[in-house]
Order: sequence, then structure tokens, then C-alpha cells
Amino acid sequence: MAMSVEKSAKTVQEAIDSALQELQASVDDVVIEVLDEGDAGILGIGRKPARVLVTLESATVPQAVEEPVDTTYYGDDEEYTGETESPEETASVDFVSRVLAGIGIRGQISSYREDSTIFIDVDGSDVGAVIGRRGESLDALQYLSTLVACKNSEERVRVVLDIGGYRRRREASLVSLAERTAAKVARSGSRYSLEPMNPAERRVVHTALQGYPGVMTFSEGVDPERRVIVAPAEEVEEAVLAESPAE
Repeated sequence: MAMSVEKSAKTVQEAIDSALQELQASVDDVVIEVLDEGDAGILGIGRKPARVLVTLESATVPQAVEEPVDTTYYGDDEEYTGETESPEETASVDFVSRVLAGIGIRGQISSYREDSTIFIDVDGSDVGAVIGRRGESLDALQYLSTLVACKNSEERVRVVLDIGGYRRRREASLVSLAERTAAKVARSGSRYSLEPMNPAERRVVHTALQGYPGVMTFSEGVDPERRVIVAPAEEVEEAVLAESPAE
């Protein structure tokens, strides 16, 4: 069951910090929805506070249907010894296990391959330290793992790395956030701005709301502050027509 807190403050960050303190959670455990970015006004006149809705997702997320090809412990001086399906899968799994063992994290690693994508799942104690704020460390390790896999392959491959089920939980939270936001937009007729997200997370939101009646999504801003805007479909269509050159 999800727990949500709405907070107002002078800035968006102050409102987020206040909500995190009340929920006793870190930014990696929540989904943040920016309800109003606020307005400093002119010389303090007309000032509007920033408002955010911060949701702590505690619902369990079902595991992927596909079964990993093998599961082996890693950590300390142990090396991954499981069976893999290709040289690139072996190389990427070995790289991840060596990195985790090198920083003293113990647990289990499993992998499987679908076409040109290698899926690696890591589970164990203290794996949160490898995820990082907003999954930044996890994304970096995934990127390096993909480079290692491509170096050992004649075709282009990619690695999808998940640690402690972070990506599954995050995706479920984003889909839930997208659907709640779309419902608000449909009711109110006003656009809503979501928290800054990386390209993969923005893609989850866009996909979740594809075909949702009465709303459209688009991205705005520059990374790492680029975010998804959920707006009434009529508003977006009117804006597109206004920008189109007259015949």
C-alpha cells in the first residue's frame, strides 16, 4: 500500500526534503510529483509556494516471468562460476561480480539473455549502496557492463542490470504515478509536471500513458533536469497548430 504526503515550501527542493523527513525515507524510495513549482513573485509580492506530492511505494512487485539461467554467490575472494549462454554474457556477468566483490558486497547474481539483451539481476545484503541516489550508480555500472559485453561481441548488445529489484520497483512506481497524474489532468483540465527523470524513466511514463484518453505527454527541459509534462490533449494539439506555418 502506498503512503503519500503533500508538502508546500519556498522551493521544490525544500518541500521534497520536508516530505522525505516526514516519511522517514530517502529519495530512492519514493516517487515525487511536482504539483506547483511556485513563484517568487516581485519583491515578495504575489509569491506562491512550491507544492509536491511524495509517495512511498510499499506494495510488492511481482518478479519477472523469465527464469535466470543460473544463480551463484559472489563476494570476498569468490568469483562467479555460473553457466552463461554467450561470451558477451559471461564477460558482463564476470565484470559485475568482480566490481561488487571488490567493494566487499556479498550476495547472489543471476542472468539470462533475450535476443540482443542481457539481463543481470543482483540480490544480497547492503546492495543499496551500489544503487546510489536516483539509481545513478546503478546506471553507471549498467553502462560499463554494456561496454564490456559489446567488446566481447561481434554484434551490438545491451545489458539491463537490476540490483535489489530497484528497477522493477521504480518502474511500477512510475506507472502508478503516470496513471494517477493522467486521472488528475483529465479531471482538472490542467497540466502537471513530474519530477526530473532519466531517458529510460521518461520512456516508461510515455509508454504507460500512450492511448490514455484525453491526455498527452511530452518532455521538457535539459538533462539532468528534463521532465515529463502530462497535459490535456486539446492543449497540446492547439499548441502544435499554433506553431504550424500558415498555408
